[in-house]
Amino acid sequence: MYSLSLQVNLIQSNAFFFKMWLVTKKRVFHIFEILFWPTIGLVSVGLLTRFLHLEPNMVAFILIGVIALGVLQIGQLDISYVILYSVWNKSLKHEIAAPVTMFHLIFGSWLLGIIHSLLIFFLLSGFSAYAFGFRFLDSGITPLLLFYFGLILSSAMIGIIVCALALRFGGRAHVGATSIVSVLILLSGVYYPVDILPKPLEVISYCIPVTYFLEYFRTLYGFEASCDYLLAKGYLLVLLYLALTVSALLHALRHAKKSGILLRMSE
Repeated sequence: MYSLSLQVNLIQSNAFFFKMWLVTKKRVFHIFEILFWPTIGLVSVGLLTRFLHLEPNMVAFILIGVIALGVLQIGQLDISYVILYSVWNKSLKHEIAAPVTMFHLIFGSWLLGIIHSLLIFFLLSGFSAYAFGFRFLDSGITPLLLFYFGLILSSAMIGIIVCALALRFGGRAHVGATSIVSVLILLSGVYYPVDILPKPLEVISYCIPVTYFLEYFRTLYGFEASCDYLLAKGYLLVLLYLALTVSALLHALRHAKKSGILLRMSE
């Protein structure tokens, strides 16, 4: 009985995995968004470190942030777009009426997001080793996996927020897919340590899981940690936020059904 239920859930989740896979195959701009912008970001920042003649440890500090940013950006796209495409195509009510739940929708699209983020991670890591002499694998496989999985959970959190916004505000929520990541760039220490921020913003930055994941990984390259148990704090925060964002998504779905927004966004 359990194995049958698991099989059914996997089939239902696979539907949304396949949906986003078809989008990736058929829409050139989506492939462009996955590959182009993270690569351009790494090249431009990497060349800047060369121009400024930064020491190798500072190059490592910055490139860790750039590659982490690429993983976050790409990891959240498939989750964000799984509802946005339905809104734009006027098909959302048909998908919601199907025998699936928000879990299937999020989990299926997140799995493809993991594949895309792995692709961009290997691409950026390989290029940074070749062009700038920074090798991610020097830190060891286990720390790297812990760091990467924390980023992937954070990207899921961002994507779920965008989905909740899409159910409340329609296609305009696509702004959230980029603006939330932009806020993380400012507050999470992607390009600089967060202790240079004004005190109120520094306090906010330590409420963001990505801040802890970046600090943890940078300690492996000789940088001092601002506190103990960085990984534990990062994972506790991201799991808490995932629970809150899933709750917000379910609330937004109920509101969309009761208020008629779901019908207005569909044909």
